Amino acid sequence: MIFITAKFLIKPEHADEWPRIAAPFTEATRAELGCLWFEWSRGVDNPQEYVLVEAFRDGAAGAEHVGSAHFKQAQQDLPRYLMSTPKIVSQSVDQQGWAELGEMAVDH
Repeated sequence: MIFITAKFLIKPEHADEWPRIAAPFTEATRAELGCLWFEWSRGVDNPQEYVLVEAFRDGAAGAEHVGSAHFKQAQQDLPRYLMSTPKIVSQSVDQQGWAELGEMAVDH
């Protein structure tokens, strides 16, 4: 799978509204057949920072995402709300979902 983490620094006046602002892009991406997950989290230390954790089935699914109409629309719509260009880590991973963190196993 393609595993991606991206950090978005949002302008202060838009930080509280970011989930609503990004909702059309988020919903369209989650509906893609090759999208495994697309999840936003807000920074604990910096409430202007949102972290996006996303995964796609494979490179072809990632390419479909980047070539989609909603991705192109997001490229036009979202930068006006950002303080800077988002930072990203993108890697191919030999895995198809989340694995358990064995070092913190929970026994019930």
